Amino acid sequence: MKVSIDPTKCIACGSCVAVCPEVFEMKEDGTVDVKSEWKDKAIPEELESKVQEAHDMCPATAIVIEQ
Repeated sequence: MKVSIDPTKCIACGSCVAVCPEVFEMKEDGTVDVKSEWKDKAIPEELESKVQEAHDMCPATAIVIEQ
């Protein structure tokens, strides 16, 4: 599984950061993004369920999951 955030949809509510701070972060400029260590890399299996939960909870449907 790979994950990214569509910046055109993200409203920076931070729900993904609250659910899975291991993968998502609030940036200094107020935007939310995938942490640099996970950009273009596979998410470890032990974090996949948390990433999926963050995806499901995102009110803006901004989290993109690729299998």
